[in-house]
Amino acid sequence: MIRKLISKLFSPRAARPILGVKRHAPLRVPQSQHGIDRRLVSRHAIKVCDTLHEAGFEAYIVGGAVRDLIAGAQPKDFDIATNATPEQIQPLFRRARIIGRRFRLVHVVFGQEIIETSTFRAASSVEQTTDEHGRILRDNVFGTLEEDAARRDFTLNALYYDPATEIVIDYHNGVADLKNRTVSIIGDAAKRYREDPVRMLRGMRFAAKLECTIAPATLAPIREMAGLIENVPASRLFDEMLKMLTCGHAMNCLRQLQKQGLHKGMLPLLDVVLDQPGGERFVELALERTDQRVRAGKSVSPSFLFAALLWQQVHVRWMQFREQGEVPMQALGLAVDSVLDDQTEKLAIQRRFVSDMREIWFMQPRFERRLGKTAWRMIEQPRFRAACDFLHLRAAAGEVDSDLAQWWMDLADADDSTRAAMLDDAARQPRPAGEASTKPRRKRRSNNKPRAESAGPDSGGAAPAAE
Repeated sequence: MIRKLISKLFSPRAARPILGVKRHAPLRVPQSQHGIDRRLVSRHAIKVCDTLHEAGFEAYIVGGAVRDLIAGAQPKDFDIATNATPEQIQPLFRRARIIGRRFRLVHVVFGQEIIETSTFRAASSVEQTTDEHGRILRDNVFGTLEEDAARRDFTLNALYYDPATEIVIDYHNGVADLKNRTVSIIGDAAKRYREDPVRMLRGMRFAAKLECTIAPATLAPIREMAGLIENVPASRLFDEMLKMLTCGHAMNCLRQLQKQGLHKGMLPLLDVVLDQPGGERFVELALERTDQRVRAGKSVSPSFLFAALLWQQVHVRWMQFREQGEVPMQALGLAVDSVLDDQTEKLAIQRRFVSDMREIWFMQPRFERRLGKTAWRMIEQPRFRAACDFLHLRAAAGEVDSDLAQWWMDLADADDSTRAAMLDDAARQPRPAGEASTKPRRKRRSNNKPRAESAGPDSGGAAPAAE
């Protein structure tokens, strides 16, 4: 008995499982099998690896970049994993800074590109700081490449690419899962979701983006553990939500969230939005256009995206406040405030995005006036083009007249002389029914001031003195 205990305590570390995962030698996948084209790899990421190699450290391109390159997608960014500590990494580069509290790492800066460089993480230990639900709050225990691979969330993210040899190191059959289009978590799914509930959302995103299925063991605990999303900081939820909405398969992501009960902690009004008459069509149109821009390599505005997702709620409440007797613009203000209060309490939408969303929404009723100074003032607004695109989206959903939306879009695309001609022509046309008048209102005179008499021709323009 004592002999068995001593043998267990002093057995080689390599024989013990990490995070409940059976350990084995990694696969070393050659370029002929993984298919990564080195020309598509960031030259700055390669430079970071080369610099670390020259200093005597291991260094690999890791995670999402390797996954996307194997899957035939263009990575958005490149991350590096190394056995060098942050303090050893920073002096090797001219522009590098140590960041992070939960996980300390180094940002190596090359102009507009940032190469995130992290140290291999050790397996779970008592040195980790967790909350009452098991979510890791702080963990800066460094380890080996094998331990770092076991700490990754999904097998398709636990891939390490060496640009010097063009070999992919694969501890958990991630390359095979990618080829078979399967999303599988590393280790016990319930335990890994408890450590970081955002992993549930990430699994949904990977499945939608890569058109994969989620392995049964990976999917099984999600519905039961969906409530853990409530414990995630709002800023992290916002970041993950933005990634999902800009992955090129946004509507599929939202459907997956809804199916597994994960959407409630991110967009609490999503169910209500999709149940509104025309609401689902509006959201689908907005996300389809977003997906098209992402796939075409164009930029996407988070402000526009969230303005579109929440517009149906704003519109419904706007109409409700108007029915209660509020004037249109005041009713819109009340509607906007109530919707944003509901959303920003849980989803930490950044202030600059909220400001842009408000501008886009408040310009919508002003599009009904297309004459004179009103139109010129509209053109000068910083969010005029975004608001025009939003009006066009509303027209596509059948919410406003398509001719009105096209007129404003043509005005947005025109030069100043063409704009002047368009406005002159619009001024000569009879206003369509329901279009607001731009005729200035006469100011009311105060009742407590005597009305001046008209000056006579010989008075020199002066009113007679009061008696």
